[in-house]
Amino acid sequence: MSELLNRLPYARFLGLTSAEDGDALTVTMPFAEKLIGNPVLPALHGGSTAALLELTAVAQVALLYPRLRLPRPINVTVAYLRSGRPVDVQARARISKAGRRVAHVLAEAWQEDEAQPIASLTAHFLLAEHDL
Repeated sequence: MSELLNRLPYARFLGLTSAEDGDALTVTMPFAEKLIGNPVLPALHGGSTAALLELTAVAQVALLYPRLRLPRPINVTVAYLRSGRPVDVQARARISKAGRRVAHVLAEAWQEDEAQPIASLTAHFLLAEHDL
């Protein structure tokens, strides 16, 4: 799945890497100074955290439901649960329901402790074989 992330320009910009464990995919966003949104704390920018979650969800759907096109987001909601510290962030997504055309996905991002996520995502993705 790393090859998928390498094809996406923003995933390359964020430096995303992935590791597969069967059907589970864990995506890592290594810390870089360019990801700081609040230099006073310092804290990660919410946009980079949201992008990590969305790209993790897209990669998970693409892994389990390969199509001719990448899944397209219909709606995305991100909840910021705590400040992201200036360290690496991991994310994992789970598909809670998938039909012929739409998949519902939940994702969480964490730093050192998976039990304490820094952000979560709920999204629906369009599973299209080709342009509609």
